[in-house]
Amino acid sequence: MSRAEDGGGERVSSEITARSISTLRRSVGSPLLFAIVYTPLASALYFCLGVIAGRALGLTPLVFVISSLLFTLTALTYAEGASMHPERSGSTVFARYAFNELISFVAGWAILLDYIILIAVTTYSATQYLSVFSSPLGDRDEALILALLFIAVVVVGNIRGLGGRRARRIGVLVIADLAMQAFIVILGLALFFSPDKLLDPIHLGSAPRWSDFVFALTVAAISFTSLESAAGVAGEVRISSAALKRLIMSGTGTVVIVYTGIALVAVTALPVHGGHTELASRYLNLPMVGIATQMHPHWLAEALRYVVAGLATMTLVAAANSAMLGLSRLAYSLSTNRQIPTGLGRLHPQRSTPYVLILAAGAIAAGLAATEDLDFLVGIYAFGAMLAFTIAHLSICRLRYSEPQRDRPYRVPLSIAWRSGQLPLPAVAGALISAAGWVAVMVVHEPARYVGLGWLIAGLTLYVVYRRADETSLLRRVTVSPEVLRAEPPRERDYGSILVPLFGTALDEDIVQTAALLVAGEPTDDAAIDKATIEALWIFVIPMSLPIDARLPEAQIKQARQALARAKAVGEEYSGVEVATAMVRTRRAGYAIVDEARRRGVEAIVLGAEEPSLIRGGARLGGRGGRLENFVGDATKYVISKANCRVIVTAPAAGDARGARAPSTASSPL
Repeated sequence: MSRAEDGGGERVSSEITARSISTLRRSVGSPLLFAIVYTPLASALYFCLGVIAGRALGLTPLVFVISSLLFTLTALTYAEGASMHPERSGSTVFARYAFNELISFVAGWAILLDYIILIAVTTYSATQYLSVFSSPLGDRDEALILALLFIAVVVVGNIRGLGGRRARRIGVLVIADLAMQAFIVILGLALFFSPDKLLDPIHLGSAPRWSDFVFALTVAAISFTSLESAAGVAGEVRISSAALKRLIMSGTGTVVIVYTGIALVAVTALPVHGGHTELASRYLNLPMVGIATQMHPHWLAEALRYVVAGLATMTLVAAANSAMLGLSRLAYSLSTNRQIPTGLGRLHPQRSTPYVLILAAGAIAAGLAATEDLDFLVGIYAFGAMLAFTIAHLSICRLRYSEPQRDRPYRVPLSIAWRSGQLPLPAVAGALISAAGWVAVMVVHEPARYVGLGWLIAGLTLYVVYRRADETSLLRRVTVSPEVLRAEPPRERDYGSILVPLFGTALDEDIVQTAALLVAGEPTDDAAIDKATIEALWIFVIPMSLPIDARLPEAQIKQARQALARAKAVGEEYSGVEVATAMVRTRRAGYAIVDEARRRGVEAIVLGAEEPSLIRGGARLGGRGGRLENFVGDATKYVISKANCRVIVTAPAAGDARGARAPSTASSPL
């Protein structure tokens, strides 16, 4: 006789429901979205202008014009992709739906590297601008300590999450920064612009060399991950289609005007002499301050120098925050899709932010910042950016054919009819340019070639080993419940051992998750002996026409092994849970479940109704209002009536055969 479980099913059901509710709300409007896009763009001028000017020399304005056009193409691609699939992260989501999980991982892994490098570069550069206020702050030791402090602030801020007050501060900073840069462009062009200063130092092929010009072009794309950050909050965006179009137009227009204007002022205020410019030597780490010092009268130059330094510091730290924001969204996406170990994507119990990976990224960024080598860092950055953008453009092209009927609130313009579909020409051009840029980075920049490829190989190795260990396809999408990523406070476990029969249905994974929620409690270390146990049991029902020890088809055995391995991986994602697996032959499934439960001494059985059921959302079986046979099949009825332990019957929510199961209880007789 099984015992009734009063209230236990309802409590776990409510826990499952509560844990499935994300704390990330659709609260991001177009002003904040513009700020998320713009802060990395503005910050790029503060740290990469000197690197680009040192390579492109007199062609620096042309580099920024070309990069602005590439930014426009990329923005169109990301706008269409994010409007189609508004999930956290950008290129990795587009590639998932266009191609497969492996290509999706490559895009995500490349952008992950870029986010980390951007955090390192912006925080280190912020220390250099602070040296304007106190020169010792720019020294190696002091600068490193300050950079580590900035990284710590970024890490803590992103673990706490994005609040309304912080969002307003970012908006005010963006306005102030835009006004200051516009003032520099207008005043600088009036004071310094001269066609002779611009054209005389240009000697194509020698000043600059073609390889340096190409490298400068790829470096100019360093700010484009702002599009990834913006796509990363796609699921939280509160913005209309018309507003999205205006945002793209205003964003790209701002980039073209500011980038080109600043570049023109830079090479005329600090012109190239003998194949060199002070932007790449004296002012390499703070090029915007170098421009400000050339202004006159002298009092204006001094005042502007401090204004630039102050705004640059705040903008660079804000850009590091935007990068970490994008990284956290990307980490969540990679973790829930089993592309990286879910332990790395573990969510904070109160803040619902992936604090483990945020901490890890902060540590890696700190190590990179310690190199204090901008040329080295931006070269590696270009490797990841060009690869991710290539995949993003190709994904949008492919989705036009694989998902032609899907709703697209925004579509890339200038499409042509080709092979029964509409091919977006801007995305095609973007893919060709980005692919050429990726190849160029590896050819002309040795650190990017070795470090970038090393990072990619390491990531692919991690991906393959992780998926193979879980006996999961390398190409197919496999998700993990978001509840698994939540670091819940310790609680008393409901059971020490549970039997879970598996039958190869689509709901097996949900049953294992239900059992894991019931046995998961106080986390224990791997050596502890008091771990709760889930007995995952695969049942082969042998027909009477065959002997009980008949040889089984290899395909059935393989299916059983894969299902048991999957159950083990899912169950052991929960702290303090160990999953034991076994295969059993029987004539009757119900009898085998009861017998194994008695023999193994389990405290409960979590059972999925083996037939379509009237149970919806975990409603309790029993009471005086109906009979058991009206709800479940023969095997379930047998287990409930014969088991000597508690039996928890689960069923899908109404209309969702793959929905999360809410456990319910059954007692006998009914």
